[in-house]
Amino acid sequence: MAFESMKAALADVVAIPVTPFAEDGSLDTAAHRMLLRRLLDGGVRTLTPNGNTGEFYALTPEERRLVTELTVEEAGDRAAVLVGVGHDIPTAIEAARHARDVGAAMLMVHQPVHPYVSESGWVDYHRAIADAVPGLGIVPYLRNAQLNGARLAELGAACPNVIGVKYAVPDASRFAAFSRDAGLDRFVWVAGLAEPYAPSYFASGATGFTSGLVNVAPSVSLEMLTALRAGDYPAAMKVWEQIRRFEELRAAHASADNVTVVKEALAVLGLCRRDVRPPARELPESERAEVASIAAGWPV
Repeated sequence: MAFESMKAALADVVAIPVTPFAEDGSLDTAAHRMLLRRLLDGGVRTLTPNGNTGEFYALTPEERRLVTELTVEEAGDRAAVLVGVGHDIPTAIEAARHARDVGAAMLMVHQPVHPYVSESGWVDYHRAIADAVPGLGIVPYLRNAQLNGARLAELGAACPNVIGVKYAVPDASRFAAFSRDAGLDRFVWVAGLAEPYAPSYFASGATGFTSGLVNVAPSVSLEMLTALRAGDYPAAMKVWEQIRRFEELRAAHASADNVTVVKEALAVLGLCRRDVRPPARELPESERAEVASIAAGWPV
């Protein structure tokens, strides 16, 4: 029962906030706080600092800690905080304990980036992190299409605090099989490829989805969630049609502009600078007008 409230928070729009930068390249903490408040005021109840939309891999350890602290402070009792951790095991455990100590309830463990990932090693990696913070809910971020569902079941059997999965393999049929092999009712299944995949993944058992678009238009993401919870797939697909082009732009060039397009839309709305860190890039001038046109059509 200790994890039930955490599970409920995952069965929702799981927002991945951007990390805004100042002109000198440092974190813009004032803009960050404002963007978090905007999400909370817009009805978002689950925040993931240090996610990929937050440029996790481009932040220093000190910056990741600061982003965690700012998010927990702003969330207060208004939202659950799911902190992204990763890299080597000691680094991930240090970040996990920091998240626990500042008041976060859950961790999202980034997909291991090691070039040689075995299935048993994947289990060992996540188990080491989960065992280090047994009171926190653990959510593996799963992007590995080769992983067998039985391995997640093994992890879940060993670690009661592994409560959900951010599933980000772009294959709805594989998701349906994997979730059933792992235990459809054992974990909360979060569609980790955001709104474009949410309808198809909900049809197979997902109850939440991640979102970067929510930074720009919280009401649009929440409208899709409402439709999906009601089983109203025609209504959900109407939202899908509204966001389709925006998400296509984010997915272009093997998702090179995933964060860039979101920050461009926020810059157009005057909410933060468009700056991103390498290896990402700012959107070329020739593509900015289309993003501005899309953003102008959504409720602010």
